[in-house]
Amino acid sequence: MSVNPELVGRAFAPTAPYLVGREKVREFARAVFATDPQHVDPAAAQQLGYADVVAPPTFAMVIQDLTLQQLLAEPDSGIALEQTVHAEQRFHYSRPIVAGDELVGELRVTKVRPFGKGAMVTSETEITDASGAHVVTATSVLLIGGEVA
Repeated sequence: MSVNPELVGRAFAPTAPYLVGREKVREFARAVFATDPQHVDPAAAQQLGYADVVAPPTFAMVIQDLTLQQLLAEPDSGIALEQTVHAEQRFHYSRPIVAGDELVGELRVTKVRPFGKGAMVTSETEITDASGAHVVTATSVLLIGGEVA
C-alpha cells in the first residue's frame, strides 16, 4: 500500500493533556546533553524568570510523538512504521516549555509528496497550554519507503 495522498488536510483530535514533570525535563536534558542549569535546577530557572525548570527546545517532540502515533494508527494512511524514517524536524516557539505546563497537541497533515517508490509526509503539530495559548508548532517530515518488489 502506498501513502494515501488524501491525508493532506486531515486533522486529528487533540491529545490528552500532558503534564510536563520536572524529572521528565531533567531526564530529557541529560539524554540530549543539554547542560544549561535552567534545565535541571529550579533556582537557576527562577533567576531567569521561569516558574520551574525549562525544557530543552526538542522536548516538544514528546508531545508531538503523541500526535504522530495518531497518524501512524490511521488504517488508510498507507504508512508502515518499519518503512519510516524521521527526515526533518522544525520548531517555532511562542515561549519555552516549563515543568508544570499542561500541554495538548493537535496534528494536521500539510503535505504528501511522492518520493521514489514512497513519499514524504509533512505534518504540523500545534502545541498549546491549559489556557489554550500557543506554545510551539512542531513540523515533522517523515520519509516513507515504498514496497519492495
